[in-house]
Amino acid sequence: MYKGNKVECPVCERSYSKFLSYGSDVAHRENVLCPGDLTLERHRLMWLYLKDHSSFFTQGDLDVLHIAPEQCFHKRFKSQKNLNYLTGDLVSPIADMHFDLHEIPLDDNKFEVIFCNHVLEHVDDALQCMKELHRVMKPGGWGIMQVPQDFERDITYEDASITSPEEREKHFWQKDHVRLFGKDYPDWLRKAGFKVEVFDKEKHYTAEQRARFRLLKEEVLYIVSK
Repeated sequence: MYKGNKVECPVCERSYSKFLSYGSDVAHRENVLCPGDLTLERHRLMWLYLKDHSSFFTQGDLDVLHIAPEQCFHKRFKSQKNLNYLTGDLVSPIADMHFDLHEIPLDDNKFEVIFCNHVLEHVDDALQCMKELHRVMKPGGWGIMQVPQDFERDITYEDASITSPEEREKHFWQKDHVRLFGKDYPDWLRKAGFKVEVFDKEKHYTAEQRARFRLLKEEVLYIVSK
């Protein structure tokens, strides 16, 4: 059914006639989930940046912290000989350590690379978690911290009175989200202490490539550093 060559996953390097659909009733998307390795648009964009525009796969002896490690990346990164790779999560069975992101039980200035994707929309105090990630990053280090982002909103939307799963999905796009970041998301990162650069995928990949990889048109990849 999915045999073909219309779309391609740069992570597993397989081609298909189309990808699977994915998402909640509020944020449902067609043709986005790779049936081979279960990558979504955000995973493929991150992979392209790491492969084509960073030293992540080539620089030796990198200390890496990966919060809530994605299944599509976990085994690949774990097997990389150039990484000292540590994973953390509150409950995930594949994580090396279990802890609350509001208070990371690790030393200051420890990691050269930090990944924390689609986590900050779930936590009680996103700014505190960002500050903790900044604290454990080495000076000169960098990271990727993707979040769902509504570019129709100038200001991040939070409302602590919205507690039911049904209302959270309606307001924040998913039943276990507690906020919906707006265009001010990079300002949150800067307030936590990070420097923020925007990786413009349209400058590096043609419209044909973006369509073939099924990258999300609206998504912006922010690269943070310390």
